[in-house]
Amino acid sequence: MSDNFNDFSNGATDLDGGITVSLTLDDDQELECKVLTIFTVEESDYIALLPINENGEQIGEDVYLYGYDEDENGTPVILNIESEEEYNKATDEFVRIMEEAENAEE
Repeated sequence: MSDNFNDFSNGATDLDGGITVSLTLDDDQELECKVLTIFTVEESDYIALLPINENGEQIGEDVYLYGYDEDENGTPVILNIESEEEYNKATDEFVRIMEEAENAEE
């Protein structure tokens, strides 16, 4: 995915109680995603995004993980995760968060 899709200012919206963002893929295709959570691992922030269709329904089984930051104006920015080690740490924490949420529902 392109580094140029990282700006929430082009349309972070609230869809059925959840915030959504549009990602611009390398082929310039737009992909709408619901923000599942923003979380921290070792002083770095990450965001988990779930691709959705125009009806707000999940597309496929994938969840996308990215780095998360805010620019000097406080605007959220999505960043590519550069290393496999960092990605694995973020994935492990996201899985733990999801399992914890699932257990809390029971």
